[in-house]
Formats: sequence, C-alpha cells, structure tokens
Amino acid sequence: MKKFLSNIKKYYKYAIRSAKAELKSEVADSYLNWLWWIIEPFCFMLIYVFVFGYVFKNNTPHFASFVFVGLTAWEFFNRMISGSVKLIINNRDLVTKVYIPKYILLLSKSFTYLFKMGISLLITFGLMIFQGVTFSWHIILLIPIIIILYILSFGIGMILMNLGVTINDLGNLTNIVLRMVFYLSGVFYNLNERLTGNLRFLLLKLNPAAFFMNELRNVLLNNSIPDFLWLGIWFIIGLLLCLIGIHMIHKNENSYAKVI
Repeated sequence: MKKFLSNIKKYYKYAIRSAKAELKSEVADSYLNWLWWIIEPFCFMLIYVFVFGYVFKNNTPHFASFVFVGLTAWEFFNRMISGSVKLIINNRDLVTKVYIPKYILLLSKSFTYLFKMGISLLITFGLMIFQGVTFSWHIILLIPIIIILYILSFGIGMILMNLGVTINDLGNLTNIVLRMVFYLSGVFYNLNERLTGNLRFLLLKLNPAAFFMNELRNVLLNNSIPDFLWLGIWFIIGLLLCLIGIHMIHKNENSYAKVI
C-alpha cells in the first residue's frame, strides 16, 4: 500500500495531463465540441423518459430527474468497469516502452469519467430546478456516496485490468454481466415500488449499481439520509478490492509486456 500511495503521488500529474489530452481528443474533430458531453446523456434521458414515463405510464415523481440521477451513477460505474478490461492491452506501446505503474492508466481514465460525471450532475441540478425539486442540506451527502462509488469501481477496475491481459474473452463476459446489471438496477424504474421482500433487498443492497443509484436519489430527490451502514459495508468491500487489485498488479506488472 505504501508503494501504491507513493506512485500515486509521483504520477498523478501525468494522470491529469493524460486525462485532459484524452478529453480534448474526443471532441477535436467535432463541430459541437464539448457540447456532446451534454447532448449525449440528455438524449438518452429523453428516450427513457418517453418510453418508460409516457408509454408505460410511470408515475414516479420528478421522473426525468429520477432517470438522470440513475444514468449519472450508471454511466460512471459502467465506464470504469468496461473501460478497465482492455486498458493495458490498448496502451501496449506505452506499457512496452516506458515504465509506469499500470493503475496510473486507470487513474487517468477515472479522471475523464469523473469529469463527465460532474457534467451530468450539473445537468441533473438544472433539471431538478426546472421540475421544482426542493433542495436541502442532504445534497452534500452525495460527496461520500460518490467517493465510495469511486473506490469500489477503482478496485474492481484494477482486478479486471490485470485479468484482461491474459483472459481474452473477459471483455465480452464483462459486457454481458454489465448489461444484466443495467436492467436490474432500476435506472428507469423504482425498485422500491416494484419489488418487495428478499428480492428488493438483494437488488437494492447487494447490487452496487442499484445501491448507489438509490442512495443518490435519496439525498438529491427525497431529501433523506443515505443508508450509512451499507455505505460503510461497500466502503470496506471497495478497500479490500483495491488492496487485491494493487497486489495483483504489483505482482504481475513486469510480465505484462511479455504477454501483450
């Protein structure tokens, strides 16, 4: 862990510069430039609101904001997990020519995902104001929720990044699992209203995507306190996954260049 923290301190400026360069390259050849970071999530929200709000008559209060909060949490989690699997292989030239701790690659990627998440949250706040959602002091509690979501996603990402070097089909398997998780996470429907008993507990507490969506909605839309007990549980799980991921990368990073 000491080596990990030392490397983060040493390379975090590189990670920031790399993240900025990637963000610029994403919109370099686009007429609308950075506006795509607003247009894309907003269009997906409109589609879900139309289909599940009007076609299927969903009566959830402030449904557009409800969906956008869910999409914001999901997109960050999904990008962190799916983007980590082939991260080392996709950076083959850098990995084989220059030494850099491999989790710095994921750190850099995570900065781009956090930036996009920040934009989505700003859109969410604007949408909440438009829909007349009442703001309260509970909004500050989204900070620890996002921090724990980040730690958990980073831990899972490091493990998948390591395994993705040698398991060729891991990317396909991860995409299948993420697709299942997406539909079971309540992005466009309220799990609290649709499910009861053990199944609701299973999906709301043990499914990390659903859990963090629900807690963000609680503090932003329902003006309520999050479930600190389960936040603590997921925080511990996230730390353990980070430790496992750090150990796996430190153990195997010298062999990555040979494998890829």
